[in-house]
Amino acid sequence: MADINTLVLYKNFPALVSGFTEGKYIVEYCANQPKKNKKIEFTSQKIREKDFVPMSKFKAIKEDLVEFLTTEFDSNKHVGLIEELHELFLADGVKEISFEDLCDYADILSAKECLFFFKSLQHSPLFLQGNTEFLSFRPRTEEEVEAEKQKKQAKDYEDQTRKEFIERLKGKKLVLPDDAKFLQDVEAVALGSSDKSKTMKEVGIKETPEKAHKLLLDTGVWSTTKNPHPSRQGISMHSATETLASPPQEDRVVVSHTAYAIDNAWSTDPDDAIAFDGQYVWVHIADPASTVMPDSTVDINARGRGATLYIPEGAARMLCESCLEDYALGLSNPSKALSFKIQLDDNGSILSCEVLKTLVQVTRLTYEYVDSNKTRPELAVLFDIARKNEQRRIKAGAVNINLPEVHISVDEGVVHIQPCERTASSDVVREFMLLAGEAAAKYAFKNNIPFPFVSQEKPDIPKDLPDGLAGQYKLRRHMRSRSVGVTPKQHAGLGLGMYSQVTSPLRRYSDLIAHQQLRAFLDGRTVIGKDEMLERIARGDAATVATAKAERNSRLHWTLVYLAQNPNWTADAVVVELKGKTAVCLIPSLALETTIFLSKSAKLNEAIKVKAGKINIPELSVSFLEI
Repeated sequence: MADINTLVLYKNFPALVSGFTEGKYIVEYCANQPKKNKKIEFTSQKIREKDFVPMSKFKAIKEDLVEFLTTEFDSNKHVGLIEELHELFLADGVKEISFEDLCDYADILSAKECLFFFKSLQHSPLFLQGNTEFLSFRPRTEEEVEAEKQKKQAKDYEDQTRKEFIERLKGKKLVLPDDAKFLQDVEAVALGSSDKSKTMKEVGIKETPEKAHKLLLDTGVWSTTKNPHPSRQGISMHSATETLASPPQEDRVVVSHTAYAIDNAWSTDPDDAIAFDGQYVWVHIADPASTVMPDSTVDINARGRGATLYIPEGAARMLCESCLEDYALGLSNPSKALSFKIQLDDNGSILSCEVLKTLVQVTRLTYEYVDSNKTRPELAVLFDIARKNEQRRIKAGAVNINLPEVHISVDEGVVHIQPCERTASSDVVREFMLLAGEAAAKYAFKNNIPFPFVSQEKPDIPKDLPDGLAGQYKLRRHMRSRSVGVTPKQHAGLGLGMYSQVTSPLRRYSDLIAHQQLRAFLDGRTVIGKDEMLERIARGDAATVATAKAERNSRLHWTLVYLAQNPNWTADAVVVELKGKTAVCLIPSLALETTIFLSKSAKLNEAIKVKAGKINIPELSVSFLEI
């Protein structure tokens, strides 16, 4: 039984027995290396006798521990003595010796001396601390000593190399690319894969992704063109790799009409096409659900992604690149599709809907081409149907918001930003997609199919909406968030009684599971139940939110890089909200919202010429100055 003031080893830390209570010992120790000129902070712990080992027969006081902890270690103090003891024990064939006997051989006369001798033994290559129930050391063989010395030399070299690196880092005078390897822990923080960085801690920098990003930019390890934001959200910047099987051989309805896949000129993954055969509206959708079965590895991976990631560098697809050849519409003909055959009444409302597995001839057209040829009979009828559907929705309370949009692209590190002009043909495509979403929701509800219904509560729109961008901005701020569930509800923003998204199964997981349900119903297989569907919706939606945030932050990142690359940039900022001497403005050429301090009074929708002020890429912030 250890007495009060006995010196013991607890978790390899020297400790002092200070009391005994409830069958346990109270020990005090300092687990952390004390900082220079800082008061020693001891930890008091209740432990069992088997949790510590006695160190010395000498009684100690807390001041002995304090002196031991605050005195700089002299690695040469006991070298000669330890060499003599090592030679003696090796010659006598001693395999292991207790620390207490070692102290006797070394003629140690106090607990304080004992502590320093213990530390010297720990640092010596000649002895190895034992792992027995009592404190002991084993003399190393000559071969072991040589190996330990080499290990120590390597460690000393590593420590010295790191010390020199830290000095270079503090002076921001790194030697690249050699020093980059020391900043891997900083990169891990910047990319969101870790929240700890030994390097940042050593140089006194707060361990946040933004600070890590700044450090990497300041040292030249990263350039401004490094985009960390998808990684921070846990989103891969590479497309899925698992290939999809080719579409199965199955009975499909061969439709006689030609359908049109209308999209931007730069689109590479057409997944919808539209047509009117004189009686029915047709919306043909890519059919990956023909092979992507629920809970298959492809399905699980797609659920984890939530959606295809679209960033200025390119697309990281929810499904593999190679599947486009088999499943995108119009890349080869005839195309296999899951099609919605919709009958409308004279007012444009949906009378009926069939869901069919089809073969369809698809012609790809750009928005610009369709706008230039909208009077052609086969296209004009599509414009008429879309116009009637939009009018129907507006009468039901639909809210149309038209705010500036831009397309951002990156070519070898150079950023390009072009405005996205809203075209009449893009409105046509939107209306046909809404018809398909409404028809699918009604079909699922009628047939009692658990389905991902999308809803939105009615917004509380102010009566005094201003005109122009100011009004559109205020309108957007009053819209309510959408929700997804298995119960159909009104989508007030779209002016629809029920709605689901079904037109992008190559790009959105919620659309894919909707198709899986429709196909299971058509094939007479068991559909996924409501509870399981809710769980899948929730998981997919969480991933979709992360993808959307990665896209939003990536776009802002590249916008700031664009401004940094174009120091003479100026543009108009349109006042959309006034707050005293500041104004909330929209910059249409960047599709960016900002707050600007006004030098003089301004009115809503007034254009103010601005230039970029301070650009902070790590913090995703930029100030704009009135010119």
